[in-house]
Amino acid sequence: MVWGRARRTGTHGPELQSLLASVYRRAMTRDHPSRTGGLVYSTEGGRMCPHCRRPVAGCQCKAPARALSGDGIVRISRETKGRGGKAVTLVRGLPLDDAALAALGKRLRSACGAGGTVKDGVVEVQGDHVERLMPLLQAQGWTVKRAGG
Repeated sequence: MVWGRARRTGTHGPELQSLLASVYRRAMTRDHPSRTGGLVYSTEGGRMCPHCRRPVAGCQCKAPARALSGDGIVRISRETKGRGGKAVTLVRGLPLDDAALAALGKRLRSACGAGGTVKDGVVEVQGDHVERLMPLLQAQGWTVKRAGG
């Protein structure tokens, strides 16, 4: 009864300690099933999503696709709210998918020589570049309006 004695006295052999440590390390990795909810496969639903615990085919935690709709007018505005007083130029209303929007955002940022990002279908360019972006977008065939004064 080595295991019973080790439990009573609280002393484990070095082999058992290293085994327990390796099992604990493996269990605490980010992608291990015991850390992400346990259920990985079900005979009822097949592969399961580790986040919402539904079948992968009916997973609801994936971001829904953005609707490509609008009135056909691209609106450019300058905003400073929530950015510590720093100006950011926002381009809204572009009916493009995510890949095309990211490519257009990259072209606009490089034309302005500034940084920025694409978030939720809105191209953000750091700095006040409204006057520089309007002719660029009009040259590409977009109907452009300045929004927000």
